[in-house]
Amino acid sequence: MPTRHVSAPAGPLRGTRPTQPIHRAGRVPRSGPGVLSRDFYERPTLLVAEELLGKVLVHRTSAGIAAGMIVETEAYIGEDDPACHAAPGPTPRNAPLYGPPGLAYVYLNYGIHYLVNAVTEAEGHPAAVLIRALEPMDGVSLMLQRRAPDRRHIDVEDLCRGPGNLTRALGITLTDNLSDLALRPGSGQASSRLYIEDRGSRVGEIASGPRIGITVGVDKPWRFWVAGNRSVSGRKR
Repeated sequence: MPTRHVSAPAGPLRGTRPTQPIHRAGRVPRSGPGVLSRDFYERPTLLVAEELLGKVLVHRTSAGIAAGMIVETEAYIGEDDPACHAAPGPTPRNAPLYGPPGLAYVYLNYGIHYLVNAVTEAEGHPAAVLIRALEPMDGVSLMLQRRAPDRRHIDVEDLCRGPGNLTRALGITLTDNLSDLALRPGSGQASSRLYIEDRGSRVGEIASGPRIGITVGVDKPWRFWVAGNRSVSGRKR
C-alpha cells in the first residue's frame, strides 16, 4: 500500500503538526535502500525530522557495528528558536549547525551525556534534528556491554531510549562531531563510520508534540515519534 503523505503547511512553521497521533499507512523509501544522500538533509528541518523516523543510525567502530531504527526526533531551527544552540549566534561550539547539511553535530549535554544531531537545511542556515531514541537492531550485545559494564539488567527496548542512552549504546562521543552522515558521492558508500541509511522500514503511525527536556521553546510541536513504540522516551514505563 503506498504511503499517504501529509503535506507541510505553508508559513514560518513549515511541517508543524497537531499533538494528536497522525495515521500513516507505512513509509516507502524515498530513493531506495542505502545511505541517505546529502539532499535528504538539505530540506526544511521539520520535514527531515519526520522522515528520519524509520531510518537507521549506524556506527562502525573497532569494537563492532551497532545500529538502531530511529523512532523519535526533535527539530531545532535557527537563531529565532530559543532552544536551538544557534540562538546566541555563531560560536565555536555551534559552528557545525552553520555548516553543510548531513553533518553530525555531537555535543556534551550538562557535562554528562553526548547527544547526536543531523544538520539540516542549506549551509549558513543553522538547524538540526536531534536523534532522541532508537529501536535496537544490530550489535545488541555490544550495546549491552556499553550501557551495563556491571552486567546489570537492561531491557533491549530501553538500550537506546533517550538521546544520552543511544549515544552511549552506539559508542558515539565528541570524536564523532562533524562526521559526515551522508552518502559519499559516486561511491554508494558511507562517508564516515557514523551514518544514517534507509532499510525500507515501515513505521506506521507517527505522532508529534512539544519538545521535551528543555525549558525554553516548549510551545513548539517539533518532536516526532513512532506512536506505540516502546523505545520512545519521555513517557512513564
